[in-house]
Amino acid sequence: MEYEEKIYAIKELPNQELATKEYENLRMMEKKILPCVTPVGNAKLHIPGAEIPDVSILITVFLDSSLPYRSLFIKPGMDRYRERLLDSIACLLVRLHLAGVFWGDCSLSNILFRREAGELGAYVVDMETSIIYENISDGRRNEDIEIMKENVFGDLTDLALEYSILENVNIEELVKSISTRYNNLWDEINREVVINKNERYKIHERIKVLNNMGFSVDEIELENAGEQDKLKMRALVTDQSYHRHVLHSLTGIAAKDNESRVMLNDIKELRATLCQKLNRSVPMSVAAYQWLNDVFSPSVDQILKKHSSSLDVANIYCQLLEHKWFLSEKAGRDVGLNNTIKDFIENVDPDKIQIE
Repeated sequence: MEYEEKIYAIKELPNQELATKEYENLRMMEKKILPCVTPVGNAKLHIPGAEIPDVSILITVFLDSSLPYRSLFIKPGMDRYRERLLDSIACLLVRLHLAGVFWGDCSLSNILFRREAGELGAYVVDMETSIIYENISDGRRNEDIEIMKENVFGDLTDLALEYSILENVNIEELVKSISTRYNNLWDEINREVVINKNERYKIHERIKVLNNMGFSVDEIELENAGEQDKLKMRALVTDQSYHRHVLHSLTGIAAKDNESRVMLNDIKELRATLCQKLNRSVPMSVAAYQWLNDVFSPSVDQILKKHSSSLDVANIYCQLLEHKWFLSEKAGRDVGLNNTIKDFIENVDPDKIQIE
């Protein structure tokens, strides 16, 4: 449904209790900065003369530029995202469980995917069966994983039969690989590291590893390891918005998680170049300022002169960097940003910028 230039999704539920529960669950997800559709409201409607006169509904904002999983298997040119789909499901479940969320109905049908700087972001759509705890138990986590495996297996089997695809794919092994990815990620995030008391620099190293995985570190726990001069270190991670927050604080740019990571890497590359050129250390804030004024803004402005000014500038710039990588690989050398911008304007369809 479209209203005042926004598109909304309306979901019918069996009763008002379920509609209210799902609405509250989605609101709680928003407060925890977890990836989900935005809840707007819920209502009970009475439609005189209808076969079912009393209807309960949930209203959410339609997720812009989102793709249902079927598109990733059916649409030409989307094959390269299928592997990333598996990673995004595993990462989504880890994020929910870290926040104490038992989903209860993880399936491909209940997830929307959105391309974010070459990666796939996964967003929760359905939360009828969800329960939000202060801390989720291992039993509940394992239950969620088993539900995911059963549902995803069913989704892919139905898809394979309907469209005669995935003929050479072992769906059972594919589904198992999601749980393997989940377990590897969960174990890495939650593992304890033993360090010497004089190796406090390893605390920073551990934080850096988790940040590079996309997770923020809320707190570091240190306790004696039972041996002299040994400490057990455990990092308590929160949301996956670390890169987004850092980019915004440095540049004022509001971008999606993966886009933020890509642009921060670009700033770090510029910083390394400046350090080498000036033969001294350059603060990240200084590099970010120069990047924003001399690299990002001029590049985006050139593209917007040729295409619609309503395009997402963060998405455009990340697409530009990806295009530069493809051109450079093809040429066997760095083609440079100016040549990339020229080729991008001439050969890239702006409509695809927001979808792929």
